[in-house]
Amino acid sequence: MTHFKILAGIFAALVWVSAVPAFAEDAQSTLADLRKAANIKVGEMTRTLRKELKTAIKEGGFVKAIEVCQTVAPSIAATLSEEGGMVLRRTALKVRNPGNAPDEYERKVLEKFVADFAAGKEIKKVQHAKTEEADGGRVFRFMRAIPTGKVCLNCHGDNIKDDVKAQLDKLYPEDQATGFKAGELRGAFSFSKKL
Repeated sequence: MTHFKILAGIFAALVWVSAVPAFAEDAQSTLADLRKAANIKVGEMTRTLRKELKTAIKEGGFVKAIEVCQTVAPSIAATLSEEGGMVLRRTALKVRNPGNAPDEYERKVLEKFVADFAAGKEIKKVQHAKTEEADGGRVFRFMRAIPTGKVCLNCHGDNIKDDVKAQLDKLYPEDQATGFKAGELRGAFSFSKKL
C-alpha cells in the first residue's frame, strides 16, 4: 500500500509538471488572441475613420474633415467599444483635444514609441500589449502607433491653410497637434479590456 501511495504521488507530480508548460502556452495564446482582437478593432476604427474623412474632404475640404475628427471619430470609437466590451480611443503626446490626453500608462508607451521610431523601427509596425492588475482585476492594454500620413499634414503639419487654421483655433484653442512631418508618430490607438 505504501508503494502505491508513493507511485500515485510520483504520477501526480509528473502530471502537474507536464501541465505547467501547457498552462504557460495557454496564457501566451490568450495574450496573442487578445492582441489579435485589439488589432482587428483598431483596423475597423482606422478603415471607418478613413472612409468618413475621405467623404468629408470631398464634400467640404479639410475644414469639414476637422468636424469628422471632432465628432465622428469619438462616435466610431464608442460604437466599437460597446460591441467589444472594451474601451478604444485615440491619444498622443501632443493632443488637439484635451480629452484625448494620455493616462500614465499611455504616456510611457507613447514615449517608448518615440524611442522606437528614433531607433529606426517602422512606425506602422510599432505596438505594445500587456496585461496588468488595475481597478481590482486584470486588464488587457494594447496600443498601436498612428503614423502621420501626408494628408494629415493639412491639419497637423507646419503649413496649414488659413481657413483650416481658423477652424482649429475656434474649436481647439489649446491645440498642440501641429508641426508634424509625414511619417512621424502622430499618436496611438489605445485599447483596454477588463478580463
